[in-house]
Amino acid sequence: MKKHNFTAGPCILNDLVLKDAASACLNFAGTGLSILEVSHRDKEFDGVMIEARNLFKELLDVPEGYEVLFLGGGASLQFYQVPLNLLKKKAAFINTGTWATNAIKQARIMTQVYGGEVEVLASSEDKNFSYIPKDFVIPEDADYFHFTSNNTIFGTEIRKDFDTKTRLVADMSSDIFSRPVDVSKYDLIYGGAQKNIGPAGATFVLVKADVLGQVERPLPDMLNYQIHIKKDSMFNTPPVFPVYVALQTMKWYKELGGVKVLEKMNLDKAAVLYDAIDSSKLFRGTVATEDRSIMNVCFVMKDEYKELEKEFATFAASRGMVGIKGHRSVGGFRASLYNAMPIESVRALVSVMKEFEAKH
Repeated sequence: MKKHNFTAGPCILNDLVLKDAASACLNFAGTGLSILEVSHRDKEFDGVMIEARNLFKELLDVPEGYEVLFLGGGASLQFYQVPLNLLKKKAAFINTGTWATNAIKQARIMTQVYGGEVEVLASSEDKNFSYIPKDFVIPEDADYFHFTSNNTIFGTEIRKDFDTKTRLVADMSSDIFSRPVDVSKYDLIYGGAQKNIGPAGATFVLVKADVLGQVERPLPDMLNYQIHIKKDSMFNTPPVFPVYVALQTMKWYKELGGVKVLEKMNLDKAAVLYDAIDSSKLFRGTVATEDRSIMNVCFVMKDEYKELEKEFATFAASRGMVGIKGHRSVGGFRASLYNAMPIESVRALVSVMKEFEAKH
C-alpha cells in the first residue's frame, strides 16, 4: 500500500532527491566515501556549500548585498540570534502562533540581559490564532519588524511582502520556496530546512550584509553572523548531510522551472483539499478563509460529528494517509502540503474523506 506523507516536519522529500541522497551515503562525488563521513574541509563538500548558497540566491532572485548561511540550531536558535545581532533599542512583532510567540519570548530574554524593548503590535491569540491580524502600524522607530510567514500548527499564512521603511525580518521555515519573494524588501530571512528544503539539522539565514555589525554588545562567535559569513558557514562543522540534501532539493526545484512553478503547484494542491473541506457535510476548516495556509491545511469534524474524529483517523491511516493528526492546540486534522507533496497524494486524501463521508 502506498503511503502518503502529510507530516508537518520533518516532512516529505522528493523521491529523486531521496535516491540521490541514499547513493551519496555510499559513495559521495566519486570519493569512495559516504557523505556521512567526509570532511567538511574537503574540496568536494566545499563545492556543495558554494553551489547551495548560489542556487539559493538564484531561486529567490536575491539581489546583490545579501549573504546565505547554512547553520545549525534550527529556527529556535534564530529567535535569540536575530535580536542579539540586530536589536539596539526596539523590535516590533506580530504574534500569529506558537513560533511567533517563541520568537517574542526569546527577544524579550535578550532585552533583559542587554536592554531594549519588544513591542507586540497585534496578536490573534484571542481566537486561537485562527486569523492574521490586519489592523496594526509598523513603527518606523523600531530596529526591525519580525513576522512568521506561515504557521504550521494553526494553518494561517502571510502570503505577501510588507511595504515598510522599517527593517523587515521573517521566519519562513515552512513556506520558503513556496512562492516568489521580493527579497529586496527584507533584511533577514531565516528558517529550519526540514519543511521545504531538506532533512532536519540545517538552518538557512539570508541576510543583508550592511545590517550587521551595528550593535555595540559583544557577540559570542557562534552567534555572530559576520563570523559565519567570513568563514563561509564553516566556522564550526556544518550540518554536512542536510546541506547536501538541501542542494539536491534546490536542483530539483530549478529543474521543475523554479519558484513560480512551485507556487502554482502549491495553489492547485491547496485548492483541491480546501474545496473538499468546504463542500463536505462532515468537515470544516479552522481558520479565516482569507488567511488559509497553502502549506498546512487544518480542519476538524463539524460539531455534530465530533465523535467521528478518532474513527476517521483510523480509517485514513488504513488507507495509507500518514501524519494527518492535528496539533493538540487545534485538534482534528492537519495535512501538510509542502513542495515535494504530489497532487496525487492530495487527491488520495480527498478520496478517503469522501469515502468516509459516504459511510456516514
